[in-house]
Amino acid sequence: MDKIAMVTGASGGIGRACALALLAEGWQVVLVGRRADALQTTVDMAEAAGAAEGAAHVAATDVGDPAAVSRLFADVRRQHGRLDLLFNNAGIFTPSVSPDLTTLDDWHRSVAVNLNGAFYCLSNAFALMREQRPQGGRIINNGSISAHTPRPGSIPYTATKHAITGMTKAASLDGRPFDIAVGQIDIGNVASDMTSAMAAGVPQADGSVRPEARMDMSAVVDTFMTMARLPLTANILFTTVMATRMPFVGRG
Repeated sequence: MDKIAMVTGASGGIGRACALALLAEGWQVVLVGRRADALQTTVDMAEAAGAAEGAAHVAATDVGDPAAVSRLFADVRRQHGRLDLLFNNAGIFTPSVSPDLTTLDDWHRSVAVNLNGAFYCLSNAFALMREQRPQGGRIINNGSISAHTPRPGSIPYTATKHAITGMTKAASLDGRPFDIAVGQIDIGNVASDMTSAMAAGVPQADGSVRPEARMDMSAVVDTFMTMARLPLTANILFTTVMATRMPFVGRG
């Protein structure tokens, strides 16, 4: 039986890299993001790398829209009958400013995508995994180093990522009776377009601006796939993968 995965934020970065790894191992993968063209690029990359034609499925969806997420999961139920893995990865950053300069629009956008969107997807996945036969599945939430320790000027992102940690703990507990394993991967400074500024220098907690070390995307993919490959009798509840020399341990 084909294993069915869903990856949100699959149009680039971590989501794309992890989706490609799943496809390379023979999963059917529902690719979720707001831009269908960028998701199609992920499909093209997968098939160019040898993935089976038709294994990647484009599902352009705004995860911050609860009705759109409900339709997304109804389509998965209708087309595939089940879901074995959800990578709850979609997220956004907002401008780095102090709390008094954070606009309400930026606050609400962060909550809508980073927290509400993650909950909408988790809730719908829970319902499907609970009802399907065989019962159960795995949900991996993308936390962040910011789920533990903030950066200067990051209150919307940090607040939502701290909330993801609470959601992971609660959902992991609630999933036990239904063989739903919920875990969290916290990632620090992976080399991608979103972290290119770190190589030039970013603000530190002591007020200085310094470049930060970044790690290759393969380290994140390897860690994610270790979680994804586990049997449902085992779960990595939390794991942190980070550039060895980045300022996290002792940060602040």
